[in-house]
Amino acid sequence: MATFLYRIGRWAFRRRRLVGGLWLGALVLAVAAAALAPAGAEEDLAMPGTESQKAFDLLDERFPESNSQGAEARLVFRAPDGQRVTAGKNRAAVEDTVGSLDGSDQVASASDPYASGAVSEDGTIAYSTITYAVVAVDLTGPTKSALESAAGRGRDAGLTVEIGGSALDAEEEPGGTTEIIGVAVAAVVLVLALGSLVAAGLSLLTALVGVAIAFGLVSALAVPLGLTSTVAILALMLGLAVGIDYALFITSRFRDEWARGSDPEEAAGRAVGTAGSAVVFAGATVFIALVGLGVVGIPELTKMGLGGAGAVALAVLVALTLVPALFGFFGRRVLSRAVRRAGRPGKEQASPLPTAEGRAGLGARWARFVLRRPGAVLLTAVLGLGVVALPALSLELGLPGDESKSLETTQRRAYDLLSEGFGPGFNGPLTVVVDTSDAKDARTATDLVVKTVRGVDGVASVGDPVRSRTGDTAVLTAVPRTAPASGETKELVQAIRGAVSGVEAGTGATVLVTGTTALNIDISEAMSDALLPYLTVVVGLAVLLLTVVFRSLLVPVKAALGFLLSVGAAFGVLVAVFQWGWAADLLGIEQTGPVMSLMPILIIGIVFGLAMDYEVFLLTRMREAYVHGASPGEAVVSGFRHSGRVVAAAAIIMISVFGGFVGMSSPTIQTMGVGLAAAVAFDAFVVRMALAPAVLALLGHRAWWLPRILNRVLPNVDIEGEALSGHAPASGPGAVTGPGAAAPRFPVGRR
Repeated sequence: MATFLYRIGRWAFRRRRLVGGLWLGALVLAVAAAALAPAGAEEDLAMPGTESQKAFDLLDERFPESNSQGAEARLVFRAPDGQRVTAGKNRAAVEDTVGSLDGSDQVASASDPYASGAVSEDGTIAYSTITYAVVAVDLTGPTKSALESAAGRGRDAGLTVEIGGSALDAEEEPGGTTEIIGVAVAAVVLVLALGSLVAAGLSLLTALVGVAIAFGLVSALAVPLGLTSTVAILALMLGLAVGIDYALFITSRFRDEWARGSDPEEAAGRAVGTAGSAVVFAGATVFIALVGLGVVGIPELTKMGLGGAGAVALAVLVALTLVPALFGFFGRRVLSRAVRRAGRPGKEQASPLPTAEGRAGLGARWARFVLRRPGAVLLTAVLGLGVVALPALSLELGLPGDESKSLETTQRRAYDLLSEGFGPGFNGPLTVVVDTSDAKDARTATDLVVKTVRGVDGVASVGDPVRSRTGDTAVLTAVPRTAPASGETKELVQAIRGAVSGVEAGTGATVLVTGTTALNIDISEAMSDALLPYLTVVVGLAVLLLTVVFRSLLVPVKAALGFLLSVGAAFGVLVAVFQWGWAADLLGIEQTGPVMSLMPILIIGIVFGLAMDYEVFLLTRMREAYVHGASPGEAVVSGFRHSGRVVAAAAIIMISVFGGFVGMSSPTIQTMGVGLAAAVAFDAFVVRMALAPAVLALLGHRAWWLPRILNRVLPNVDIEGEALSGHAPASGPGAVTGPGAAAPRFPVGRR
C-alpha cells in the first residue's frame, strides 16, 4: 500500500493543476446541488420491530387519512393572576387570537378551546390546536409570522401566550459563534505546531474543501434519502476534525522528508506513502465503525453513520491528493520559518531516527519521564480514568423533547404551561391501539381495554375510543400522571402492556401501546440492549486491525483496553453534565435529564475510529524505530520525538472543533459535542500519551512479539512504508545514509 500511495503523492504533486481543478469542480458542483435542492424534513425516530413502531405502522394502514396531516401548533393561553380565561374579556381575547388565523395561508383548522374542552379545571389555562395543510419544513415565512403575530395579539390583550408544536421547529444551522471560535482555536494550534501560516492555512483549506463537498452532498440528498439536519451537522463536525488532522499529519511528514534531503516531489511521495498509509488505515477504522451503526436497526442512526462515514472518506481522499498538490503550489513556504532561514532544508536533520543525544523536545522529555516511572504513570492514568468513569454506572437513556429546550424558547414555556394546567403527563400521552380484526366481539374487546387501562395506577385519564372506517381498529388516548421522560412513565408503559395481555388472551384482540413517549422508551431500551454487543464488535475489530498493522498481539490488546477506559470516562462526563447538572450552566445546558439514547453507541463508533487515529500515528513511528534496531525504550522516545507534538496538536484541534458545537441549541448536538470532546481529550492525552508508553515500557520486547504462524498468515500492509526504502531520496547535504536508507532489518523474535 505504501508504494501505491507513494506514486499517488508524486502524481498529485506533478499534476497539481489537474488535481486542484478537479477538486474545485467537485466543490462547485456540490455547492450548486445543495443550493438547488429542496430543504429536507426533520423525520421522527423509528425503531422497526418494537411494539410502538408496529402500532404506528398499523395506524398508517388502518387510518390512511392520518398520513395527510401536516404540521401542528398549539397556542397556549394563560389568564393574568387572579383571573380566568373563561371570563368575558379574556375569553374574547382568546377567541379573537384564534380567529385571526382563520383564512391564513396553509392553515387547515384552528380549534376553539371552549368548544373542544381545552381549558384547565381551574380555568386559568387554555390551548388551541392549529393544524396546517403542509409539513413543518414547507411552512412559509408569512405563515409562521402570522402565528407569531396571533400570539402577539393575545399578549397585547393582557394574556400570556406561548407557542408549542412542530410549526416553529427549525433545522439546526451551523455557523454559530462557538463553532467559529472552535475553528479559530484550531487555526492558532496549526500555526504554533507548524510554524508557518502557509502550512496552517493549507491544512485548514483542504479540510474546508472536503467539509464543503460533504455538507453539500448531504444537503442535496436530504429529500431523496430522508437526511436530517443532524446528519449534516455530524458530517460537518467529523469532516472538519479529521480533515484538519489528516492534512496536518501528511504536511508534518512532508516537511520531515524534505528536511532529510529529499527533493519536494520525492518528499510529497514519501509523505503520502508513509503518513498517508496511516491516514488510510485511520480513516478506514472510522468509516467501518460509523457504517457499523446500521446494525443497531434505527434508520436515523444509520443515516447519521453513513453521513459521517462519507465525510471521513472525503477527508481521506482530499488528504491523499489535494494536500500533495498544494505542496507543489506553495513550495518552500510550507516549511517553517526557521528551516527557510537555515537555507537548505537538509541541514535541519540528517537522520530519520534521531538519537537520544540530539536536542530533546517536550515530547521526548515526556517519554523519558514515563520510561523512568512506568508503573506510577500507569497506575495514575488508570485510577484517574476510573474515577471519572464512575458516574457512568448511573447512566440513564432517554430522548429529549420540548422539556429539554432552553427556557428562553416559546416551545419550552408552552410545555411548562400545559404541564401546569393539565398535568405533567399531558405533554406525553400514550396511544393504545386495539386491533379487533381477529376478535370475537370488537366492541366488547375495545370496552374491556378501556376499562383495563383506566384501572392501571398512574393513568390520569383515558379518552373515548376512535374507530377506523372499517371498524376493525380502535384508538384511545391515555394520559399519564407523570412527565414523559420520568422513570414512572416508563414503568407505566410496561404496566399497561402487562395489564392488557390478559384482554388479548380472553378476546382475541391485539393491543399495542405506542405514542411518542412509548416509542422513545422502546428505543432507549433497544439502545441499552445493543450497547454491549456493539462495543464487543468494535473492540474485537480494533484488536484484529491493529494486529495486522503492528504485527503484535499485546499492542492491540493494550489499545483496546485504553479505548474502553477513554469511552467509560466520556460516559462519566455525560452523566455528570447532562444528568447531574455539573457545569451545566457553564456549558449553557438549562435542563438536565436522561442522556440521549443514541449518544452512547454513536460516541463509541466515532471515538473508536479517532482513538485508532492516535494509536496508529504515534505507534507507527515507534515500530519504525524498533524494526530498524532501536531498543524498546529508544523506540518510544523516537515515536514521541517525531509524532508527539503533532498528535497533541491534532487532539487539541479535534477538541476545539467538537467543543465548538456545544453552543448549539439542539440537545443532540450539545451532547455529541461534550461527549466527543471529552473522549478525545481522555484518549489522546491520558491513554495514548501516558498509559500507552507506560505499558510499552513495562512490556519491553514482548510488546512487539507475534507468533510465527500469525506472522506467516497475516498480510503485510506496510503502514510504516518499509517498501519505500528502495526509493532513495535525492542526494544532498541532508541525504539519508543511515539505517533508514537501507532495507529495514528485523531482529530475531521481533516479527
